[in-house]
Amino acid sequence: MYACWISFMNCYRYPICASELQSVKITLDLEFMEEFCDFLQWLGADMSIKILASLENPTDLVRASAVSSSWRRFIVMNGLAKQLCIRMFPEVSSVAHVIEVNDRIEPLQIRHETSMEWSCLEREHRVYAFLARGLTTFMRKDCILEAIVASSTDNYPQESIHHTLEPGDRVDQRASYWSSEGAVDPAVPETLVYKLVANLCVITEIHIHPFQAYFQFGFPIYSAKAVRFRLGHLKPAYEIENDMKDESTAALRFIRDNVVWTYTSPSFPMAQESRLQKFKLPEPALCIGGILQIELLGRVQKQEMDEKYYICVSHVQVVGRPLSPAFDADIMDPSGKCTLKYYSDADYCCSPIKNCEAEASTSPSRFRSFTASIRGWEQMIFNTLLGGGMMVGNDDSDVDDDDDDEVIE
Repeated sequence: MYACWISFMNCYRYPICASELQSVKITLDLEFMEEFCDFLQWLGADMSIKILASLENPTDLVRASAVSSSWRRFIVMNGLAKQLCIRMFPEVSSVAHVIEVNDRIEPLQIRHETSMEWSCLEREHRVYAFLARGLTTFMRKDCILEAIVASSTDNYPQESIHHTLEPGDRVDQRASYWSSEGAVDPAVPETLVYKLVANLCVITEIHIHPFQAYFQFGFPIYSAKAVRFRLGHLKPAYEIENDMKDESTAALRFIRDNVVWTYTSPSFPMAQESRLQKFKLPEPALCIGGILQIELLGRVQKQEMDEKYYICVSHVQVVGRPLSPAFDADIMDPSGKCTLKYYSDADYCCSPIKNCEAEASTSPSRFRSFTASIRGWEQMIFNTLLGGGMMVGNDDSDVDDDDDDEVIE
């Protein structure tokens, strides 16, 4: 009780000295012993919600719900796990329904209406608690699944957007890059659209490598002046057909008419340098729907052959955390309302896969192993308190970090 009172005082930044703390502790302990009442009842519903809502770690909220049956009922009834997710990522407010999917066959039971309502509330609490855990446990992973379409392509398919998925600028001794069509006006923008690996992804950075034309005189670099990023989802009942991706005009028309953009980043300046440039978002962004658009704003390099400006990109990376296979989302209507699906039997939340050579060359330190074991124990306790569920992978990255590459914020 005293610890919760201190948490409340710290939350509202009240200045208190040591003598006041001791006095308050004695007073609270005596009153609690005399009345022998529940802490939440003693404070009242409104104040209790304010205190519990100040918890930022989902593990703390789950531990609080395990104190007693009355505490659990209070936390579940007030949807504090969902509120925590919304505070972390406001995009979660678009979730209209929660479905827990598993392969277990449960016997049919006749339940009263109040019992069914409580079961729904408990399910939502469990799903949102696991979601909050997945949102806070971060690993770095390349989140691009496939390239969809570019706003223009100078020479298709030799210079298509699909080449930007390759890590280098040469494949089989041939140049590998995407090139826009030429433009007389350097202000003409271009866009690249990608499908992410999951319908739910937390995105932190986007990396872009402008292409340097090593086969042209002077080795020009065809970068953009600036970049901007948009995240969104398809309208319900629409899918991007594979044959449509080969026809840029039809694909662009489809993207324009059937994709709803829910997030737009600020613009970032791009250097005219041949290196992987890292653009870090101001805050991690939750993409519900799995569509990313890169806007390349302005052109800087003119080609001597035709006196036109071009933009060329050799590689694109999207760094973040996919929440599959434990979580998925189905868009319900054009406004973005969606159904959140939780697969309780999923083993991992897209834990990164490392190659054997990297593991052989780099052995983890004792401290790293120790912290990993601590996280494992914490996750085990978390799962036990919630009645089982997904195991979140470790925080190790499978995206290379080059200290020489500048991170642009």
